Amino acid sequence: MTDFNDKQLDILQAAEKLFAEEGFDGASIRNIAKEANVNIAMISYYFGSKEKLLEALIVYRASGMRMQLENISHEDLSPLEKVDRLIDLYITRINKNKCMYQIMHFELSTRKRVMDMQAFVDIKKRNLEAFKNIIREGQDSGIFAKDVNITLIPPTILGTLVHFRMNRSFMAPVLGLDTDEAFEAYIENELTAHIKRTIKALLLHEN
Repeated sequence: MTDFNDKQLDILQAAEKLFAEEGFDGASIRNIAKEANVNIAMISYYFGSKEKLLEALIVYRASGMRMQLENISHEDLSPLEKVDRLIDLYITRINKNKCMYQIMHFELSTRKRVMDMQAFVDIKKRNLEAFKNIIREGQDSGIFAKDVNITLIPPTILGTLVHFRMNRSFMAPVLGLDTDEAFEAYIENELTAHIKRTIKALLLHEN
């Protein structure tokens, strides 16, 4: 399910806020209902359980990506310009939804809960296919190398950014980033430029 009504969206946004602040185990259905200004029965009616609510939240956040990828594919841009837009899209989404990515990373890596994530996997597959179509356009025009493992490009982008964020206690003092503003500005400028150079080097390199 990826089409949600206004009440469901209120519940999802409240859940995201409290999951991020208190963790999955710490956030109660009662407090999520209070934050969303709905009764507990409505959460049970729409989602069934807190685990199902988390599943729906992950699907909701993942499902918005495909349309944005398709918009990039249809823009009148060169393949290299589209790659820049792709990277900007990934980084913007992570920065905007970093709390959700922290929740997803923990839940999907620890497998502490048994969750049915097939809908999430299906959306990710469709997103990857849209991503591949953009890269293949550059390959078909002879700009990008044919032997690129396109599947590994998104985790290369995401992994670099997530690792940088998760290791802030090390990276910030090493780079002299004394404030939140300086840290975020570094990500927006230097780190983003580094990721773009890295991905373009992978795409343009000919063995």
